[in-house]
Amino acid sequence: MSALPSEMSPAASNLRPMREDDLVAVHAVEARAYEFPWTLGIFRDCLRSDYAAWVLEEAGVVIGYVLMSIAAGEAHILNVCVAPEHQGRGLGRRLVRAVMHVARGRGAERVFLEVRPSNVGAIALYHDEGFNEIGRRPRYYPARDGREDAIVMAMEIFREER
Repeated sequence: MSALPSEMSPAASNLRPMREDDLVAVHAVEARAYEFPWTLGIFRDCLRSDYAAWVLEEAGVVIGYVLMSIAAGEAHILNVCVAPEHQGRGLGRRLVRAVMHVARGRGAERVFLEVRPSNVGAIALYHDEGFNEIGRRPRYYPARDGREDAIVMAMEIFREER
């Protein structure tokens, strides 16, 4: 895992690599945040596949996480989540910026993600961070009334000059 810059680690919360013993807490955050959560097994598989996986904790309690795959010069943000009771504090933005730093450090040149059209807050965050809509995946997400499309977003990233 790539190290994160110190400005991404204020005293109130701690951003660190996800560990196997975090998975129950990560899944609990997921289950509180989403109507159709990932399973514990999906999180375990991601961690065992050596995906970039980070948790955000306060007072030793996991309050958010981010997962990203990186291969062949491309990264794919798979999941960004902040516990509902901690949303609205800029923590999702912090997680996105942290994982972008990791992607850059691992040589990724482009980052992709999918987001529900109904998740207007996340769409606004991703646009604000430089992502652009590049397409749609029809019926990608489970939804209460069937399936919901995914907006596919991407951003070109550049290596930091030293």
